[in-house]
Amino acid sequence: MPVRVLVVDDSALVRSLLKDIIQGDPELHLVGCAPDAFVARDLIKQHAPDVITLDVEMPRMDGLTFLDKLMKGRPTPVLMISSLTEKGSEATLRALELGAIDFIAKPRLGIAEGMQAYTEEIRAKLKTAARARLLRPRGDAAPAPCSNIVPLLSTEKIIAIGASTGGTEAIKEVLLGLPPNCPGAVVTLHMPPGFTRSYAERLDRQTRLFVREARDGDRILPGHVLIAPGDYHLEVQRSGANYIVRLQHDAPVNGHRPAVDVMFNSLARCAGRNLLAALLTGMGKDGARGLQAIRQAGGHTIAQDEASCVVYGMPREAVELGAAREVLPLDRIAAALLQQARQSGSGNRV
Repeated sequence: MPVRVLVVDDSALVRSLLKDIIQGDPELHLVGCAPDAFVARDLIKQHAPDVITLDVEMPRMDGLTFLDKLMKGRPTPVLMISSLTEKGSEATLRALELGAIDFIAKPRLGIAEGMQAYTEEIRAKLKTAARARLLRPRGDAAPAPCSNIVPLLSTEKIIAIGASTGGTEAIKEVLLGLPPNCPGAVVTLHMPPGFTRSYAERLDRQTRLFVREARDGDRILPGHVLIAPGDYHLEVQRSGANYIVRLQHDAPVNGHRPAVDVMFNSLARCAGRNLLAALLTGMGKDGARGLQAIRQAGGHTIAQDEASCVVYGMPREAVELGAAREVLPLDRIAAALLQQARQSGSGNRV
């Protein structure tokens, strides 16, 4: 049965473009287009859509207010339509906190050509969102108490996290459970340019860690988290006693740049037994083979379990490959990483 889609956007052009994209796919069915939240409310009652595309900036009621009301009253998978601006990225991240599944970034120029170029990505995201698991939003969670701080055993350990759809909130939950003296961490998330900087700044405010978008040559330091910038692969190299990040603009891997596999494979080559890696929620297979390489190199590997994933795609691939030593619910992953961080290298056998 086709996925029923409702488009909510005050732009007639965007509504028309999305209408054509949706109607051109037999697996999707457009149930209606709404110029504002009030028309959308009536169409939701009438058609009970499987997924909704939602603009942030709309008249009479903005998209975030509408999304908040929708998730409290009639939870429905939502795909946000976001502008590639600092204000747009902040609003999008807030929407993901409120329960939106994913987002589509509007191009800055040539919106018609830009959206048509991403036709297949938009269709795939609509289908994925319709099948996604709606989880209860955490809201503005406060950092956990500092009682779990333990003496840092070694600056050699590295935490590596990869994720895609549903990953913004999943990564945040893991980082909220880590103390300020935890091993340095690197993160790759499928996110376009601009959004990764805003996301890093948001995590820096919300967690007890120093979080920022990675720059080429940055050292991985205890208590610091480096986020791969949108449109750049992040690799890790050994430099004397230090680990540093290198950014590169090679071709997408598994359809993504940044790609989790690029980061994981580089870490497997240079860090091996010092690695603590987690692959979280996301569609597709990116990260699964990289996680397998880390396990084969002697690192400790974790995959998020199906019940706590928004989309059980990337972790499923890893589990089926035998890449994960542990399969854990999201709320236990931070503690598992800390437990491994306390152990010596002898605890990281494959």
